[in-house]
Amino acid sequence: MADRETQIQSASDLGVFATIRRGVQVTPEIVQGIGWTLLFAVLAAAGKITVPLAVQQAVDTAVDPAGINLERILLVCLVALGAVLASGLCTAFMNVRLIKAAETGLARLRERAFSHIHQLTVLTQNSERKGSLVSRVTSDVDTISMFVQWGGIMLLTSILQLVAATVVMFWFSWQLTLLVWVTFIPFVILLQPAQRAVNRGFTAVRAKMGALLGAVSESVVGASTVTAYGIGPRTEAKINTAVEEHRVSGIDAMKKVAISFSAGVFAANLVLVVVVIGGAYLGVAGEITPGQLVAFLFLVQLFTGPVQLATEVLNEMQNAVAGWRRVLAILETEIDVPFKDASTTTIPSGPSHLVVEKLDYNYPGGPKVLDSVDLNIAPGQRVAVVGETGSGKTTLAKLITRFVDPVQGRVLLDGIDLRDHSEHDLRRRVLLVPQEGFLFATSLRANISYPLIASGEYSEAEIATRVEGAVSALGLDPWLANFPAGLDSEVGQRGERLSAGERQLVALARAYVCEADLLVMDEVTSAVDPATEVAISRALDALMENKSTVTIAHRLSTAQNSDVVVVMDRGRVVELGSHDDLIAREGRYAAMFSAWLAQTNSQV
Repeated sequence: MADRETQIQSASDLGVFATIRRGVQVTPEIVQGIGWTLLFAVLAAAGKITVPLAVQQAVDTAVDPAGINLERILLVCLVALGAVLASGLCTAFMNVRLIKAAETGLARLRERAFSHIHQLTVLTQNSERKGSLVSRVTSDVDTISMFVQWGGIMLLTSILQLVAATVVMFWFSWQLTLLVWVTFIPFVILLQPAQRAVNRGFTAVRAKMGALLGAVSESVVGASTVTAYGIGPRTEAKINTAVEEHRVSGIDAMKKVAISFSAGVFAANLVLVVVVIGGAYLGVAGEITPGQLVAFLFLVQLFTGPVQLATEVLNEMQNAVAGWRRVLAILETEIDVPFKDASTTTIPSGPSHLVVEKLDYNYPGGPKVLDSVDLNIAPGQRVAVVGETGSGKTTLAKLITRFVDPVQGRVLLDGIDLRDHSEHDLRRRVLLVPQEGFLFATSLRANISYPLIASGEYSEAEIATRVEGAVSALGLDPWLANFPAGLDSEVGQRGERLSAGERQLVALARAYVCEADLLVMDEVTSAVDPATEVAISRALDALMENKSTVTIAHRLSTAQNSDVVVVMDRGRVVELGSHDDLIAREGRYAAMFSAWLAQTNSQV
């Protein structure tokens, strides 16, 4: 296998319009019903030019030296009023349709980005701070939403209004129309590099915002550590630095926006001056009527308004595109452990037969951490993996549970390569029980039943029965009696209302309801008090009954009670056998066990 990339892309490298095009491809819902939206937009733009036309008709046909034709003026005004009302209704319909499509499309974009993140390995996810990663599916999508709902509407109506105004102006006076466009051409040319500069500025802003959210999230999650070690000032300084960097990047981007917007205002005023002067000459020459000149000035306002607004919209678009690139970068990050939609072969439930063949692994850019590892774990065996820190124990656990894929070799579950299992089937049969179980901010019942609820395969009654059965089977009823609300007791954020051992008990109950065939456990009793350890040990015995288990053992008492002990050193299996056999060999394991036993006795 070639060297792998396990890093989330910082941003997509697509250009502005390529980014928008790609975004629409990813979320086609965003342009759903675009035909009707465009029709309403065209009608809305057409309605806006009725006022200048009404002014021209009123001045040229209802006002003359003989008097004012009030009936003609009233008729013209009523027609213009009707057209303006119709235009307003079309604008409202267009806005509703565009907003509805935009929200639907962006909701799908969030869902796809979030789903893709969860398909990436933990190794890939950890290449970026969690807060920064979260910002990609929250604040970055918010910037897209603001642009599509506001800027998209403005851009659409502005372009149509610009076209409509140009057509009517050309009808009134092709000379003045050419003069207007010639005046604006230099501005349009200068706008392109200005917009590129704005784009770079907002790209930096989005990146700094991600870094800021990452720093804040880290400090909030690690608040107890910050307090315990008295590193509040350092943490505050770190966050202040992130805030300052975001402020500086924001000011830099808005300076570029201000220059761009000011240039648009100047160009708009310049056009008015040019039209007034040119119109005066054409009027003296009889090339344009007074009504047409007045109407032309109204049309220039309809022309310059969108151009001025376009600079603001384009600036907002650069901000949205910067956010869009970061979201697309998530979707462009290759899934390094792809799963099949369906397993090649369906295997009946029961204790699993696990075979590891010639397993090699190295983290991207790093040295080899597993080297030709071979294991054969019979159904129902309890296996303990021991070794010094850095010997490859945890990496082996990741490969057995397919959190990562090997560089060479394969892992077989009941004779079938893990890569031939669907994710649903593999996660149902192979379960990783971490050293510290993560709890959600909800009740004990919800935490235990989480995998059952997520599967959608069980009724509420079935879930309740299995949760209560797990508590009884693991012998947790005496412990649960300490909670007045029982299973409905809230555990707090990340389970903060429970001790470390109690959190582990909940994690074991959660593992029990899954009914997996192979359990891969990181030593779950390595950091708990003696009283809780007894409860956990009893629960573990019940949990491991009629299952194959692989335990990453930090304490050799676990290895002592296992059927097979695997001794690892520098990525290799150096000893394999039962506890008694390895002690009799007086090799690496015997020395480790003797040292551990001496240390344990000295602490008594």
